[in-house]
Amino acid sequence: MKKAVVFDNSGTLIKRYRVIKDVISGNLFTDINSLDLIDQAESLALVVLQYNTNKLLELDSDTLISDVIKKYDIDFDVSFTNFETTKEKVKEILLNEKSTVVSDITDGFPILREKVPHMELCNGSALIIDVYIGIIAYTITSAGKLFDGVLDTVNDLKSQGYEIFLASGDRKGAINKLACMLDINPDNAYGSVSTQGKCDVVKSLQDDGYKVMMVGDGLNDVLAFKQADVSVLTIEQQEEVSPKLMDKTDYIIESIREVSQIDF
Repeated sequence: MKKAVVFDNSGTLIKRYRVIKDVISGNLFTDINSLDLIDQAESLALVVLQYNTNKLLELDSDTLISDVIKKYDIDFDVSFTNFETTKEKVKEILLNEKSTVVSDITDGFPILREKVPHMELCNGSALIIDVYIGIIAYTITSAGKLFDGVLDTVNDLKSQGYEIFLASGDRKGAINKLACMLDINPDNAYGSVSTQGKCDVVKSLQDDGYKVMMVGDGLNDVLAFKQADVSVLTIEQQEEVSPKLMDKTDYIIESIREVSQIDF
């Protein structure tokens, strides 16, 4: 039987550094898990902008994000939420929001540069929208570097005959770059996929005759964990793990290197 390993990105293959800004208060946070923040609310949605964040530095810092999205026709994806919403509803909010400006995203850049001086991958920017109120509640900037052993692990799995896939809620451009860094077929790289989207990737592979291992670290992996033949929760990111995940996985590992030791 064909076998595949599907990896999440941030927190799984990439040690993630994140800055979250509360747009209303102006406070910056580096110790908050964005998925947990959204999961604890009833109206928040994580929106990933398909845009090279560094280009924002060329713009006036007081420019409305809604104007930037309109001017550059920036696409986006809703990658995580715990309630039903539509891309059309989110788009309406994004195009009409009148509070969030470019500096609400770029304010986090200096912190990221300090934490990741040799940044290998910029995941980009995301917004957390309060769909009920119709505002951008938080902005997110993130960057990261490969965990030690990622390249060796991927190569080891390939040598064992496993086909490698990426399925992440992160920006598509970042996931495509990661696939290139790891010499993974670009057709096997799925960026900006939702929680259900990750599950669909696993199900599609199973329908194609693969036995599938899913490796992830967050709440947006839970449906894929349930669908996969083998599920692996990695805690290498060293963030608090939601109790909702602890009993939804077959293995819990502390290093990505342990994946190649799991036989399935």
